[in-house]
Amino acid sequence: MLRATKGQIMQPTRTPHDHAIAVRYQQASAEVRALQRQCYALATLRLRAAVDQAGGGAGLAVLSDIDETILDNSAVMAAAMHNEGMFQNIDTWLLWEREGNPHLIPGAAEFFALADSLGVTIFYVSDRFEENKLATIATLSRLGLPQVRAEQVLLFGPPKAARRAQVEDGHRIVLQLGDTLHDFHGAFAGAALEDQHRLTEDHADRFGQDWIVFPNAAHGTWMEAELRPWQRD
Repeated sequence: MLRATKGQIMQPTRTPHDHAIAVRYQQASAEVRALQRQCYALATLRLRAAVDQAGGGAGLAVLSDIDETILDNSAVMAAAMHNEGMFQNIDTWLLWEREGNPHLIPGAAEFFALADSLGVTIFYVSDRFEENKLATIATLSRLGLPQVRAEQVLLFGPPKAARRAQVEDGHRIVLQLGDTLHDFHGAFAGAALEDQHRLTEDHADRFGQDWIVFPNAAHGTWMEAELRPWQRD
């Protein structure tokens, strides 16, 4: 979801055509489904290895973002695309969180069922609105996800870094899942795009290990970047 700071939605600078291409990729491409399955396949390998190394799941935790990591929200993106200003409107997302009908991303049900069966604690850490917490819990529960308890669904308020630290007070985080880089480390939050690239290099050893990044073409700070076309000499 596009949230930069409390009460603000990041303003994309794309043209409507650019936005349509991004939403179409998220909703309709077979490639994005393959990438999502690939992410969960890798997450499964990493989770099993962590649990084997620890001798069991007790005391271990998986942290996961919700939107575009567990839930596919492309339907509301598509609706917003056809209504000027709707995509940036906070009320759109408030209503979607309460009344929308997202579906699970491929591989999510099997992965979280496995984590639960291995005795690993699951935390759903999202920048969905806290005022819609009951609705988010109801959505996750309706879709059959395990361990959907109020104390394990940590929504917008404190920065994600603070919520991760809260989890670390009683658990060892062995795996994090998300679709934006601030899902993984607080240094990425609010960082300029150039700094995000540098930080990605600094943390290169974690991607595909305990950090699993899901594809999302529909939003990000990169949306404001200038393209660098080829210049023939």
